[in-house]
Amino acid sequence: MNKKIEKIIDALEHHEDTESISVLEELGTNSSDNEVRERTAQALVRKNVPEALKVVITNQGKGINDLNPVVAMSTVNEILNLEDKTEVIKVLDDTVDTNETEDIRDNAQSVKSLLTMSE
Repeated sequence: MNKKIEKIIDALEHHEDTESISVLEELGTNSSDNEVRERTAQALVRKNVPEALKVVITNQGKGINDLNPVVAMSTVNEILNLEDKTEVIKVLDDTVDTNETEDIRDNAQSVKSLLTMSE
């Protein structure tokens, strides 16, 4: 991945406002480049706020639901590595209970099960 893109993603990861989440979602998770999508999903997980976590958990083709298995699994690994899992568990629970898409609910349930087993 281009060093400039890496620095931009890193800066957006550490930026506090919600606009950074929107930029990461619009430009990063929609990229045709698998590495950019992977790094963007990891950055969103590390933000560890509901708005960012929802992007990588509740959206078809993004984060844990990415069609590329490397992107999906690196997102899951990043979730498992979170120190404070409170917010991600809330988002996963809500997704399992309310999301309209069966595949998204199933993926969220699988990640939730992995979290439970890893503790």
